[in-house]
Amino acid sequence: MKLFVQIPCLNEEATLPQVIRDLPRTIMGIQEVKILVVDDGSSDRTTEVAYREGADYVIKLPSNQGLAKAFSTGINKCLELGADIIVNTDGDHQYSGKDVNMLIQPIREGKADIVIGDRQTKKLTHFSPLKKMLQKLGSRTVSLLSNVSIPDATSGFRAYSRDAAMRLNVFSKFSYTLETVIQAGKNQMAVVHVPVQANGPERPSRLFSNLAVYLKRSIATILRIYVLYEPLRTLFYVGGIIFLAGALGVLRFLYFYFTGSGQGHIQSLIISGALVAIGFQVWVLAILADLISINRRLSEEILYRIKRNGYSLKANAGRSSKDNLKNHLGSKEAKRKAL
Repeated sequence: MKLFVQIPCLNEEATLPQVIRDLPRTIMGIQEVKILVVDDGSSDRTTEVAYREGADYVIKLPSNQGLAKAFSTGINKCLELGADIIVNTDGDHQYSGKDVNMLIQPIREGKADIVIGDRQTKKLTHFSPLKKMLQKLGSRTVSLLSNVSIPDATSGFRAYSRDAAMRLNVFSKFSYTLETVIQAGKNQMAVVHVPVQANGPERPSRLFSNLAVYLKRSIATILRIYVLYEPLRTLFYVGGIIFLAGALGVLRFLYFYFTGSGQGHIQSLIISGALVAIGFQVWVLAILADLISINRRLSEEILYRIKRNGYSLKANAGRSSKDNLKNHLGSKEAKRKAL
């Protein structure tokens, strides 16, 4: 079994050495532990430091493309290299590498497809009361929308089985954490959480400039991915609210009309009629969106099968090349001894 630990980085030359040093290089039951660093267009010495500290693979993106893109790039490369389990951690040393073994255990036991490290944020002294409240509210919202109980939905310390990693498709350019939880829940993957240690911050967050920006982008991401997977339900409720508002306006006009005081309420009747029509159109749109959603799910299944076959061929080709090299070196050594 091959384990890959991927580390998306942006200007992490100061903290990356400690992150790599903390990671276990041998785990009982795991044949290979590899470290892959994704340098998301850093302007410092992140790539050089990664090689110096012993990273097995380093991907250098030509420009800063965002955390979600760096995450997806790393996942795809790990799969291409034959990873059976992929652990994602951050380059800011927020998470303890010693918890990797505990993080992958549910996957090794066949109990989970995805494991999320729970930082137990209510115990973190460097989290303000407001941040703790928002984190709890956000996690509950994501859990409700995804039907997956996760106390720390924004945690980036995660483990993925090979199959789960191949099923992930990240659309957001902001972050992958919320989107992948909802996506996993809608695809009926087994998602569990384990308590992990969280280190104090060593630098300000580079993901967002302030809390308002983070909230705006997170809400937009949640709404987008939920509508993507539940268009019929979402648009049905939206259309229902609009239709109901229009129907109430029509009933109000009829009340005044039959009581002999309908004069002067024509404007409200026109507005109410328009709302009824709009609500009905939204319902029609919901049906069309649901049909498109079915086609998208079929496309996702086709993409998954293409990935599975493609990555398996590459992984097998890599193993064959290594075996051929070993055989070649072995035969040369045998000839040398014979002479």
